[in-house]
Order: sequence, then C-alpha cells, then structure tokens
Amino acid sequence: MDPGQFLRASRVVIVAGKGGVGKTTVSAALARMAARQGLSALVVQVEPTSGLAALFGRPPLTYVESMLAPAAGTVGEVRGRTITPDDALLEYLEDHGLRRISKRLVSTGAMDVVATAAPGIKDILILGKVKALERSGAADLIVIDAPAAGHAVTFLLSVRGLLDAVRVGPINAQAREVLELLTDPERCTVVLVTLPEETPVNEVVETAFALEDRVGVSLGPVVVNGVYPMLQGLETPPAEAAAAAEVSLRPGDEVALTAAAGFRRQRQALQQGQLERLAELLPIPQLRLPFLFAASLEPDHVDVLAGALLEEVGALSDPAVRTEEPST
Repeated sequence: MDPGQFLRASRVVIVAGKGGVGKTTVSAALARMAARQGLSALVVQVEPTSGLAALFGRPPLTYVESMLAPAAGTVGEVRGRTITPDDALLEYLEDHGLRRISKRLVSTGAMDVVATAAPGIKDILILGKVKALERSGAADLIVIDAPAAGHAVTFLLSVRGLLDAVRVGPINAQAREVLELLTDPERCTVVLVTLPEETPVNEVVETAFALEDRVGVSLGPVVVNGVYPMLQGLETPPAEAAAAAEVSLRPGDEVALTAAAGFRRQRQALQQGQLERLAELLPIPQLRLPFLFAASLEPDHVDVLAGALLEEVGALSDPAVRTEEPST
C-alpha cells in the first residue's frame, strides 16, 4: 500500500491502547511518518502527563500549539498541543464574549460540578475542539494520543451518552457534530496499539469490538509494538558458532550464551503465539514495530519507528486502508 494513501485516508487518527503498550510513542512515530511523506502533522495529547513532547526533545506541551519538529526540505513539520476540558471551555466562552464567566467557572470549581451533573461533558469539550481543528484544516494529519484503552471507550462513548441525555440545545448540536466526525471513516480512524503479550492482546481485542459495536468508529490496522526481531541460529551451540567465527570463548561464556539463546527462543515463541492469536481474534492487518533496546526513547528512536511504520504500511497487501469489521 502507498503510505501516502494510508496517511490521507482519514484526517484524524485516534491512537488508543492499554497503558504501557507505547501508545504515545506510536502517536509520535505516526506523526513523524506523515512528516517524512511531506505532510504536516499535529499531535494532540489529552493527558498532560503523557510525555509526548519529550520524544521530540521538546519541553512539555501546553494548550498553545508549539513546534515539535520543523519542516526541512521535503519533510513536513510536526506540531503539538495539549487539549484539556477547562482550556477548551475557556476558549469557547471567550470566543463568545464570556471571558469573565469562563474564568469564574474554572476558578470556583463549577466545571467539576457540571461534569458530575452531565457525565461526558469534559470529553465532549475535548472532542469538540478536535472537531474544530479538523474542520479548520489545522494540519494534513491530526494524531490524537487518546486516554488508555479502558477510558478510551468511555471517552468516545460520551458522545452518544450526551445525545441521549441532552435532546436539544448547543450541547446536543456539538455532540451530533462530534459523532459525525467519529463515524465518518474519511474524517476519523482509530488505531489500536498493543504488545505481543497475553493481557494486552486480550484488552485490545475487547476494545476493538467495543469501539465498533458501541461507538461505530472505523478501525485502522492494529499496531503491535515491542516485537523482538526473529534471530536465526539460536539452536547452534556457542562453541560451534565461535569456532565458525574464529573467535575464542572465555570461561563461563558458553553457559551464559546458551542461557541467553534459550531465553530468546522462548521469547520469540511466546510472541509468535500471541501474534497468531491476535490475528485469529481480530482479523485486521497488523503493523509490527520492533522492540528498541534503549533505557529511554529519544527523537532518533522515533525516527526508527517511523521508518518501520513506513515499511509495514508499504507491505500491506490490501489496497483498501480499512478492512472488514471484526467478526463476532
């Protein structure tokens, strides 16, 4: 598949997954991948502590849009921002000439009271701002670093809940417009992220069905993060491999190398089993990203993952970006 076609299929990509699977890293890599295709990308985090900006070597994001990676030659720019309910409400009220009221709402904690009385109102404020960004053409691709998987479902379901609770007025109109965005595959797609491990695979499958059945969003390929590269020759005895390479082993090396090879074979077998189980339970394409052996991720690592994403997308055989819905 042409990566450009993949990236232009939806103007908004919501990246969701269980906490700890690398959802934020995948969001950064996806934005960087778009930039390498000459597109402008805007990454939006809805949890201020996600650490997205650090992956680009930049200070923490705020509600004010900032540059994460400037354009260079044929490479597009990557910008970022945080969207919180309070900031979104402040902007909305100030744009409608209600600046004094907006400050009082936040300073007195009235926003929390409203959120308790109308569950989902905070989520709709965030999604409403995302909708406004999409409509304004803020970037060629808008990547949303969504909440962790469990909250991601309620985050997206909040729209339907508000439509049921509020039948008329501006909140109803906002919810309807947001729902139109979420359910239009040309405007919005959800990309789920997982690890090749049992619990994350179970959760990503459950999340996929919940999003399809209860929200009605379009699912893109599932990103499997942290996949160990398959190494060959692990069955070869260390002494034999050393002799073939014309090197000498020190005392204890053979025992350590045999143990390491055994661990790696076991790890590869376990992850392969989970990849096959995921394909069986969730019949949509997989984009597999390599495990990076680094204590902390730097901008160069994001570029490595962006390159891996490009290769994986290019290898997709189905010319259509979206695939069949998960079968129950």
